[in-house]
Amino acid sequence: MHRAAYLYCAFGLEDMVKLTKIYTRGGDAGETSLGDGSRRAKDDIRVAAYGAVDEANAVIGLVRLHVEGALDAVLSTIQNDLFDLGADLCTPEESERGAGALRVTDPQVDRLEREIDRYNEPLADLTSFILPGGSAAAAYLHLARTVVRRAERDTITLGRTEKVNPAAIKYLNRLSDLLFVLSRHCNGQGENDVLWVPGANR
Repeated sequence: MHRAAYLYCAFGLEDMVKLTKIYTRGGDAGETSLGDGSRRAKDDIRVAAYGAVDEANAVIGLVRLHVEGALDAVLSTIQNDLFDLGADLCTPEESERGAGALRVTDPQVDRLEREIDRYNEPLADLTSFILPGGSAAAAYLHLARTVVRRAERDTITLGRTEKVNPAAIKYLNRLSDLLFVLSRHCNGQGENDVLWVPGANR
């Protein structure tokens, strides 16, 4: 997601997004603007956190090339949530604009839990750890899961020095679980999972 899109959301202008210029030259010195207008280095942990969220969203876009129907609708909703999450993370809560910024909410986390329960119930029992693979959709879901875990780690690191919305961390944690469950769903309800065989190649 382009940084400017996060800024519009963070400023509460989500209904008025209009990007007329893609390059601004504002980041040529290695800094970028946050949602409150402050500047940070592009390798700042806050920027890394919402950058990983953006990356996860892009991978989910790849997953959607290989699914349809109800599952595609679930992933579409998640992609929109991830824009919310990016807007959340790019606007410090302590800033003047922080109080009115777009934030992830507990009901969004609750919805992920319902989807986990829904898709996990019919899965075959696990007998080993799973290797990423199987169908194309499952492989991309595993990739998305690992990127979400990185976003979660970066967000937790950020939370050691700055205030972070607790629902943002919960959302990332539940999302990685859901993506794992969905990968099994896309592998024939787990019947076609690729299982780890400990020490098989020694």
